Amino acid sequence: MKNALEAYLKEQKIEYYGVLSYSDCREIGKEIIERSGIVPRSVILYLVPYYVGDGENFSSYATSYDYHIILREIGEGIISLLKRYFPDSHSVAYGDHSPIDEKYAAASLGLGVIGLNKLLINEKYGSYVFIGDVVTDVDPEKLCAQGPVLPRGCVGCGKCLDACPTGILSGDESLGCLSAITQRKGELTDAEIALMRSVGTAWGCDECQRCCPHNKKIAVTGIEFFHRERITRLERDAVEEMDRSAFIKRAFSWRGKKTVLRNIDILEGGAACEGE
Repeated sequence: MKNALEAYLKEQKIEYYGVLSYSDCREIGKEIIERSGIVPRSVILYLVPYYVGDGENFSSYATSYDYHIILREIGEGIISLLKRYFPDSHSVAYGDHSPIDEKYAAASLGLGVIGLNKLLINEKYGSYVFIGDVVTDVDPEKLCAQGPVLPRGCVGCGKCLDACPTGILSGDESLGCLSAITQRKGELTDAEIALMRSVGTAWGCDECQRCCPHNKKIAVTGIEFFHRERITRLERDAVEEMDRSAFIKRAFSWRGKKTVLRNIDILEGGAACEGE
């Protein structure tokens, strides 16, 4: 199984991965694993690098197709392998909404350090990585699980704290995260609109990543998925013309087209509400 997993992930251009005992992970969503019906024993965790280039007026992670698509495909591939070698096993794949603290688990595997910006930072791809994990009831010994290492922090220069538009990284929670603001439905406040315009973002926020010294000279991802049909700038006409099948393939689609169009209008000096 170890060799098969390595071969499969290599084929997917996944270079950084590992296996932990579930007991060595920080469980942050007990209800999530309870809903799965699995008795968790092991976690297969992997990093999916996504950086191809910056977006002009939105986050780089959203310039490509929705990353949940490829996380799901890779996770399903791992589950198929587990079924092949352990026919009676039960497993479930996660990404973003996991029962474990994925960043802490990845750092415990030595796959990166945890930055002051709360992101996992990999030595090759910087913080431009998604974390996927498969939780399974297969015993960790059968998957050659690693013993955890003590998670390390970044260089601690504080540049991300200074660059954060809302100050949330420094403990000021009055405005929240700018990325979350851009994903909020309905009418925004004058302060929120001003923040979006000052940064020039119609979706997400990469300010704490762009200034990070760990992200200098990072490698471009070798995963073809992130290179296909990229959008480098959000334009009203282009978004309006997307039919539903095209729109839902994008990471910026989950809050609906009206929210994205509202944000584009804000940057262009328009209204702050989504309208009808």
